[in-house]
Amino acid sequence: MPAAFLHPFAKPTRESFIRIVRGEGALLWDADGRELVDGMASLWYCAIGHGRTEMAEAIAAQVSTLEAYSCFDPFTTGPAEELAEVLRGIGPMPDARVFFTGSGSESIDTVMKLARIAHVQAGQGHRKLIISRVRGYHGTNYGGTSAQGIAPNKADFGPFVDEVVQVPADDVEALASLMAERGNDVAAIIVEPVQGAGGIFPPADGYLESVRRLCDQHGAYLVFDEVITGYGRLGSWFAAHHYGVRPDFVTFAKAITSGYQPLGGVFVGPAPVAALESDPNFFLRHGFTYSGHATACAAALKNLEIMRREDLVARATHVGERLSGGLQALASDGVIDHARGAGAMWAAGLGPHHDAMKLRDHMLNESGIVCRALNADSLLFCPPLVTTDEQIDRIVDAVARAAG
Repeated sequence: MPAAFLHPFAKPTRESFIRIVRGEGALLWDADGRELVDGMASLWYCAIGHGRTEMAEAIAAQVSTLEAYSCFDPFTTGPAEELAEVLRGIGPMPDARVFFTGSGSESIDTVMKLARIAHVQAGQGHRKLIISRVRGYHGTNYGGTSAQGIAPNKADFGPFVDEVVQVPADDVEALASLMAERGNDVAAIIVEPVQGAGGIFPPADGYLESVRRLCDQHGAYLVFDEVITGYGRLGSWFAAHHYGVRPDFVTFAKAITSGYQPLGGVFVGPAPVAALESDPNFFLRHGFTYSGHATACAAALKNLEIMRREDLVARATHVGERLSGGLQALASDGVIDHARGAGAMWAAGLGPHHDAMKLRDHMLNESGIVCRALNADSLLFCPPLVTTDEQIDRIVDAVARAAG
């Protein structure tokens, strides 16, 4: 009989997995006592590193007081209210409101629903179309799967949510053509400012500004999916700051707690907020059992305190420069084809003679380096923001040994 645990994103027939038992900073240890460098911040999220005792203490203190309570009308909790105010202060829209979820996938489904219902409240209820991009990863709930631009993640899961379509990733003309044809139907355009799980692709120059202009011209909302780029990954609190483009909604999760508790959410900007508040009798019938979960919010508050105290948002620039410098040197030497990325998230683009899965396994087994393989041609890296220079160099050296 197979094990009871059915793993996510894995073959159901796989019988053996690497058991991770401990973490400290950017290091991990498996059940055999082997030390690993976490080149992926687990799954893009552990910004402050593993094993932070003060995180455990903050979580325990909240649990011992009030582990959680529903924030459905008429209730609220202190940690949820406090966190929302803190987030408004560092977020890309200083006049936004914050809706809490339990994950990035829930955040994407939430923003799709909020965009549509805000148009209804603004007297534009015919606006239902959601546009996303090829290569975009937007979680695995049905809304996010419908907005996926990664074909294997959609295969055989249909039918999908109606009125959700994809356009080529950086093709402004294709988007403009669709908007010219159906602009009056569009509720929102969803973009990852830097496409993450699809391969770490920064936007083409001027692309995000062009999408903002198209949204303004046609009355659509602009959604930034910042589940990966949010909370310091690009050397600013959000990619919206980094690129100087103001969205109408921003989804987040992952690094808001560095994974110490599950938490996600949506920044709701002034235009949709005005629509939602326009009718004092309107009741928002959307939410999750754990929206505003007190312990998760307490974890986020402590995580953000640590990030501020240790200046980890600024450190992301250093981590990224050292990692990208090493990868670009390998590209110059012909070891890999190229390096691409932004901030502290980078990819090693491989040559046609390479196999990413084999290189990933070689790095893990021979050098103790954790990364992600994409298709056959890329290795992805998103290290904790506390990763040391020596650990970054170990990552680069492992790529050189595996690919050389």
